[in-house]
Amino acid sequence: MLTAKILASATATLKHPSLHGQRMLLAQAYGPDGESPDGEPMLVVDSLGAGIGSEVVITSDGRATREALG
Repeated sequence: MLTAKILASATATLKHPSLHGQRMLLAQAYGPDGESPDGEPMLVVDSLGAGIGSEVVITSDGRATREALG
């Protein structure tokens, strides 16, 4: 799990069928200090309604992802 800040929304012209109806956002993960950026921004799927500027927790855990996407 990582803490991150939402930078922007994203639009895709083609999506995998499991992503239809899901919002995609651009997120910047924080480093261990919780303030400095860590790495490149990443594309995330949002099922809870985060907005630009929101502080979020992101995960790449397969089980959590499968449960979120159904």
